[in-house]
Amino acid sequence: MSTTGTPAVERLDVQVLHFPTDAPEADGTLAWDRTTMVLVRTHGGGRTGVGYTYGDPATAQVVTELLAGAVTGRPVFDVPAANEAMSRAVRNAGRPGLIAGAISAVDIALWDLKARVLGLPLADLLGRAHDEVSLYGSGGFTTYTHDRLAEQLDGWAEQGLTRFKIKIGERWGARERRDLERTEQARALVGDHADLYVDANGAYTRKQAVRIGRTLAGLGVSWFEEPVSSDDLAGLAHVRDAVTADVAAGEYGYDLPYFARMIPAVDCLQADATRCGGITVWLRAAALAQAHGLQLSGHCAPHAHAHAAAAVPNLRHLEWFHDHVRIENLLFDGALDPSGGAIRPGRAGEPGLGLAIRADVAEQYRVRA
Repeated sequence: MSTTGTPAVERLDVQVLHFPTDAPEADGTLAWDRTTMVLVRTHGGGRTGVGYTYGDPATAQVVTELLAGAVTGRPVFDVPAANEAMSRAVRNAGRPGLIAGAISAVDIALWDLKARVLGLPLADLLGRAHDEVSLYGSGGFTTYTHDRLAEQLDGWAEQGLTRFKIKIGERWGARERRDLERTEQARALVGDHADLYVDANGAYTRKQAVRIGRTLAGLGVSWFEEPVSSDDLAGLAHVRDAVTADVAAGEYGYDLPYFARMIPAVDCLQADATRCGGITVWLRAAALAQAHGLQLSGHCAPHAHAHAAAAVPNLRHLEWFHDHVRIENLLFDGALDPSGGAIRPGRAGEPGLGLAIRADVAEQYRVRA
């Protein structure tokens, strides 16, 4: 017990899991053949909380060497205080990047633990603004063949999703033409009434993004994600003002001031609770966006975001990202059903995030030191 008489955080455990992709994957700036999850468990009050991030295996070392001591012994209920303690503990190590991912994984696990100790779904603990969380299907990697793309889009449509995002950003000449051809194919596959989104992952120059964005308008593309680097705020604002699609960015935000700087440059703010500092900072980013008249969209890791997303009044939607959905469905009992294009976190009354780790799966994909 803590000195306040409430349960204390007793210990943290961390594992690194490697999940091979089900096919080669790439976007406009990166290619990969596996996805790494850093899985954190927090223990206290006779319960265990689960949190995670997707990132480099070195993230686990940050949890054990820099964060565990800052969190252990604190009251289970005081998650914002634990988050602040973690931020102070990494001051000299530097917060952005994998260190922020480590803070995020622990913070998510602490919120899950608090809700489990109280016996509440996390959405009920936070207070619901929505009964359900709208989704968009996300994948459409640049490595996909036409048949693979069609299979993925058809699968989402069969589940009732009506928003679909594909990757573009293959740069110059014939590759740029392929971006447009693939978008045309996607539009033909999803039909005229579906919402079609594209994500360039920061691959284009400013003028190239404007040129392509204006062409994409003819295909009814309504969401243009990271048309230029998210570090180029002036470029994002330039593209936003020149195209009809909503320009979105923010997935690489590692602290709250980042989002404050980005807000003037985008139509919709993105934030990733597994990167920005956990649910604690993600909710603050949502409030910051709302104060400036913007919506927030949750980036990837849908089961880490689901309950917090239900608590955000200005939520636009949550990314139902192929890699992470596949992993989370494999690893966790309690994965959510996207039927009808939305998820309904906590409606069965399960406490916390409602996730239970399948020990055999975790062991199968665990990275051994």
